[in-house]
Amino acid sequence: MRRLQILLLIWALSLSPFALWGKGGLGVADVRRLVAGQDSYIRSIRSHFHQHPELSGHEMETVKRLKAELQELGGFEIHDVPGSTGFYAILETGRRGKSIGLRTDIDGLPIEESPTNGGGKRKRWVSQNKGVTQGCGHDGHMAILLGTARILHSLRSELSGRIVLIFEEGEESNSGIRPMIAALQRDGVKLDVVYGNHVASNVPSGQLFVKEGPIMAGMATLAYHIVGRGGHVSRPDRSVNPVFAAADVLTSISIAWNNQRDLEKLVTLGVTLLEGGKVYNVIPNEVFIGGSLRFFDQAAGEHALSLVKSVSEHVSAAHGCTVRYTDRMKVDLPPVVNDSLYTRYAKRELEALYPGRVTADPQYVWYGSETFALYSQLAPTVFVFVGVNSPEVGSTAEHHSDKFDLDEDALQYGVGAMTQFVVGQSKKR
Repeated sequence: MRRLQILLLIWALSLSPFALWGKGGLGVADVRRLVAGQDSYIRSIRSHFHQHPELSGHEMETVKRLKAELQELGGFEIHDVPGSTGFYAILETGRRGKSIGLRTDIDGLPIEESPTNGGGKRKRWVSQNKGVTQGCGHDGHMAILLGTARILHSLRSELSGRIVLIFEEGEESNSGIRPMIAALQRDGVKLDVVYGNHVASNVPSGQLFVKEGPIMAGMATLAYHIVGRGGHVSRPDRSVNPVFAAADVLTSISIAWNNQRDLEKLVTLGVTLLEGGKVYNVIPNEVFIGGSLRFFDQAAGEHALSLVKSVSEHVSAAHGCTVRYTDRMKVDLPPVVNDSLYTRYAKRELEALYPGRVTADPQYVWYGSETFALYSQLAPTVFVFVGVNSPEVGSTAEHHSDKFDLDEDALQYGVGAMTQFVVGQSKKR
C-alpha cells in the first residue's frame, strides 16, 4: 500500500510545473501554462486601470489598487517613495541570487478618449474619468507586472534572489523617475538588472521586439525666449522686434543643422511653439520658442542642444536681442540602451518561450523617449516591446492619440516574457 502511495505521489509531482526544477528549472511549456492561468486576471485588472486613469503625480486610487493586489498575495515588502506617489515592493526568496528589478509606469494622459479606436471600431473599455485616458498603454504595463507578480509569488519557494517590483509614477511628465532612483539608492536596494516592457502600437500584435543597443531616443527640450523691446507697430525703429529675430533664429538653426553636425548621428529637430504678441499693432517684448530634440547618441544630442543655443544667441545679438532660457531648456533623458549581455540572454529565452514571435527588426526602433532610460544609473537594463497592433481589433492608432487602443490578447506575451526572464536569471546562482 505504501509503495502505491509513493508511486501516486511521484506521478502527481510529475504533473506540477515545479517538477522540472531539479532538472534545470521550469520548462517553457510550464511557463506558458502559468501565464495562461493568469489570462482572465490580466484582462480584468487591465480593464479597471483603463477605465480609471489618473494624471501624473495624482495616481492616488491607482496606487491604492496596486498595493491592495500585492497585499492580497502577501509576502511583499511595500516601500513608499518620498516626493512621489510611486512605490516599490520586494519579494524575498530567502536564497542567495540576483536582485532583479521589474518596472511599470502607472500614469495616464490629459486626453479626452474617443470611444472608437484607430480602426474605427468601438473600444471594449473607455475611460470614465473625463479628460484623462490611458493613451500610452500604461494600463497594459500594470496588468503585465501584476500578472507576473502573481506567477512569481507562486514560485517563490523555487526561485533564488530577490524580485523588486517598481511602480513609477509620472512617466509622462518625468516627475517620478528621479525620486524612485533616489529612494532605491538611499534604501540600499542593489539591483543586478532592471527589466521592463512597453506595449508598442507599431509592432504587430503578439510579436516581441528585443534588440541590443539604443531602442528609444533620448530627449532634449527647447524652451527659451528671444527678448527685444516692445512698442507701437507704427514706429518699429523705436523698438527691437523679437519676432523678426525669432524667425531668423529658426531659419539659421535649420541651416546650421546640416552644416555643423555629424550627419551620421541622427538628431531630429521639432519646433512646436512660436509664441509672441497678442494684437496686430503692438510689437511684443519677447517671443517664446519651444520644441524637442530626439537622438540615439548622447553626445550628439548634447552637441545639437549646444548648437541651438549658440545659433540663437548669435543671431539674436545681430538683431539687438538677447536670449533667456527657461529651466526646461536641457537634455531631459538619455536614449534607452539595452545592455548587450542581458539582451542577448533575453532574446534566447524568449525565442525558446515563443518561437517565431521574437524580432530585432530595426524598423521598430522608437523615436519616442522613456524615463526607463535612467534606470541604467542603477544597473544594466533590458526593455522589450510587446506588439499590440491588430487591424482585426482596430488597435492601429499611435500612442498619445485619443483613438489609441491595444489588443488584450497580446498582454500574455508581455507576462510570459517578464516571467521567463526572471525564472531564467534565478537559475544563475
